[in-house]
Amino acid sequence: MARPGASGQPEWLTFTRRLARRRTALFGAVVVVAVLAVALTAPFVSPFDPLGQDLENRLKAPGWQDGTGHVHPLGTDHLGRDILARVIFGARPALLVGVAAVLISGVLGMVTGLLSGYFGGRVDDVLMRLADIQLAFPFILLAIAVIGVLGPSLFTIIAVIGVSSWVIYARVVRGAVLSIREREFVQAAQALGVRDWRILVRHILPNAFTPWLVVATLDMARVIVIESALSFLGLGVQPPTPTWGGMLADGRVYLSTAWWLATFPGLAILVAVLGINLFGDGLRDTLDPRLKV
Repeated sequence: MARPGASGQPEWLTFTRRLARRRTALFGAVVVVAVLAVALTAPFVSPFDPLGQDLENRLKAPGWQDGTGHVHPLGTDHLGRDILARVIFGARPALLVGVAAVLISGVLGMVTGLLSGYFGGRVDDVLMRLADIQLAFPFILLAIAVIGVLGPSLFTIIAVIGVSSWVIYARVVRGAVLSIREREFVQAAQALGVRDWRILVRHILPNAFTPWLVVATLDMARVIVIESALSFLGLGVQPPTPTWGGMLADGRVYLSTAWWLATFPGLAILVAVLGINLFGDGLRDTLDPRLKV
């Protein structure tokens, strides 16, 4: 049962109304929902097979109509594949990598931040030094090394990004825990002899979850860009699976003759990342108690 807020309304309803008053956040939420819906329903909304090749009708401009009367709104690529279908299906690996990598890094960072901030001392020193060591490795070199050993695949990309991105979560959660553990309700629980793990789960984790959620939302946009960059370099999901980064790599050769090959997947990345960032900014402003209106 939802707890009532200061106005007597459920907290979730108050939060939704505050978020809805921020137009940029609302726009971002609509974009995120639309991209997610397209990715989930790709086989049903896609007008063509994203892997179907037609070399006789390669590099056709947007709006071209084939002999059967079917229109290709975004044109075809260098192998005669429909650009719109590939953009739609390209949302799937981008969102899958984004969600999975954020969950992995977020859980690792949450656990590390909770332990480091609550226990302090040597535990804090060891975990934060591990974080410093992690930050010392350039991500792209680490990704190339791991992918070179394991081979490029969806699982490898998720693992590399997930394991290498936990530091930001750990530091944000640690900072929140350092403040929360000094609160009266935590000290009262400690005085009553409540076990540390119970204090962490019941009292500290719910209060540290809000900053974690904001970081996770904003970090998803970064992960999508990273996945596209790795696919562009040939280190991500391999062909023939359509990816936005892979489509950009294919289209860079034809920028002067077939601009639509790179333009539309680039716009897809722009819209998805912009929507997530706007939603994340609105979420941060709405959840920040100093900015509540």
